[in-house]
Amino acid sequence: MKAVITPLAVLAAGMLLSLGAQADAPRARDLGVPFEGTPGKLNAITDIAGVEVGQVTLISGEGALQVGKGPVRTGVTMVLPRGRDSVKPVNAGFFNLNGNGEMTGQSYLQDFGLSYGPIGISNTNAIGPLYAGITQWSAQKNGSAIWPVVAETWDGYLNDLEGLHVTPQHAVKAIEAARSGAVAEGNVGGGTGMICFGFKGGIGTASRVVTVDGKDYTVGVLVQCNTGLRETLRVAGTPVGHELAQKWLGCYRPELAAKDKTPRCQTSGEGGKPSKDQGSIIIVVGTDAPLSPTQLNRVARRASMGLARLGSFAGNQSGDIIVSFSTTGAANDPEEEKPANTVLFPNGLIDPLFQATVEATEESITNALVAARDMTGIDGYQVYALPHDALKSILGKYNRLAR
Repeated sequence: MKAVITPLAVLAAGMLLSLGAQADAPRARDLGVPFEGTPGKLNAITDIAGVEVGQVTLISGEGALQVGKGPVRTGVTMVLPRGRDSVKPVNAGFFNLNGNGEMTGQSYLQDFGLSYGPIGISNTNAIGPLYAGITQWSAQKNGSAIWPVVAETWDGYLNDLEGLHVTPQHAVKAIEAARSGAVAEGNVGGGTGMICFGFKGGIGTASRVVTVDGKDYTVGVLVQCNTGLRETLRVAGTPVGHELAQKWLGCYRPELAAKDKTPRCQTSGEGGKPSKDQGSIIIVVGTDAPLSPTQLNRVARRASMGLARLGSFAGNQSGDIIVSFSTTGAANDPEEEKPANTVLFPNGLIDPLFQATVEATEESITNALVAARDMTGIDGYQVYALPHDALKSILGKYNRLAR
């Protein structure tokens, strides 16, 4: 069966973005997970004025893998720093914590500290189609192509990855679906087929508002989480992965374990447990603080510390890549012959932004885990979501359950 997105499905994707996840879908804070810092109104990257997010989700087929037909479990997520109405560059930075992955646009990020237009995220084999789709959209809208940032994580456990189901048209549709407001999380967009710390993963987001020298600034983060070793997972400092590992028979499903049925999960280790930290994560950090490219490189590095709070050690086979941007820093376009009127943010006052980045990254990844739902993909491959009741029980055991 081919993965088909109809105009109605695209509209639905846009509606889902605008309205957020279903009304009764909890986020990490709703389960009592404690976090430091003050979130924005939406607790999302779209708390930054002008930022929009668009997603297209591709789910079709079931059963045995037929390359080119499915099953399909993938999609596209677009982050637009200046929304759909502008491809004007933003100051940007990046950090490759571990480079077993791909992100385009790094030459411009390294030499000019700029990012143009939408930031696209999807699966490993969709780098080219997303790049083509963004450039086509830009050429049609503005008369010239841009050099976008496009990043990937690998969803081949659940998705017909070699079937190349993501097309440039899906990239364009995700851009057209982009909106401000609440952002759908979990099994959506580029995160549809992703696995995070051995549980079902995907898209997550969060934000922080900090006051620096009498002014309020927002830091927002969006992640596509497909990384981590199950046994190392920590939530709010508690050893959630270790605790759950004591109860597992293949995957966390007590009713299946009781019947001596071991569901097939993302693992290659003995007893159904993963043996390697592998998979990848893409982290997008935005802010309305007027930061320079050098400062944004420093911000990007701090996001890796938020990832580490979840227990990741950035394993050899994980591509952990971070891109950061500022919507208010005066971008010094390489084609301009006059210097930009730059407002400098004092390095001596930047610590609250560093802390906000760490906190928002930690919560974004946790939100991705909480929002995700069980999924069955190619060849009946099953990945289960982080069990909410067990999570709350473990947090309570360590006196970390927020009340």
